[in-house]
Amino acid sequence: MSAQRAAFFDMDKTLVRVNTGRLYMKWRMARGEAGWRDMARFSRWMFRYSLGLLDPSDITRRAVGTLTGIEEATFRRELGDWYQTHVRQHISEAARREVERCRARGDRLVVLTASTRYAADPLALELDIEHVLATTLEVAHGKFTGECATLCYGAGKVDVARQWAAQHEVDLSQSAFYTDSVSDAPMLEVVGEPRVVNPDLRLGRLARQRGWPID
Repeated sequence: MSAQRAAFFDMDKTLVRVNTGRLYMKWRMARGEAGWRDMARFSRWMFRYSLGLLDPSDITRRAVGTLTGIEEATFRRELGDWYQTHVRQHISEAARREVERCRARGDRLVVLTASTRYAADPLALELDIEHVLATTLEVAHGKFTGECATLCYGAGKVDVARQWAAQHEVDLSQSAFYTDSVSDAPMLEVVGEPRVVNPDLRLGRLARQRGWPID
């Protein structure tokens, strides 16, 4: 059997127009689980991250630590509600059209995101995308341990995609990847069809240097 091609889609500012992490913080504030100080800290993290001054693994460790002891099933259910009330309205119509275009040409469809499956699964279900590759959290006895099992970010995102591609007989060199973030440059380098969507400043500059199309 010849290798198939796939279309991989990042989540934030690609399939959805916004940063879902910010929506998550607003949701937690509305529930009384976070305050303005937490939002200010998150905003500082995001600003430093945008400048390449913050290690994403450090952000992940801090964020995941806040889930220690929470039941996975409860969190999954709550994130499903969060998606319906805070995220669904921000799905990009251009992204919907592109997903359908890729489906029509026979691509395997994949959400490939640094977010967790708890955030990405409802979006994939909405868009009828079969596969989700995301950051995984460690769970013991049905509860989060506060540790990250797999960080699907940067070079780690490439590793996750390669493992999945090998299992599904997909040729990355014939596949497409859509993203907005310079952190995804390693993945853009390995696919045959890099697609840059709403790029941050650093990715926009890199895309022009590489000659990657900007949507």
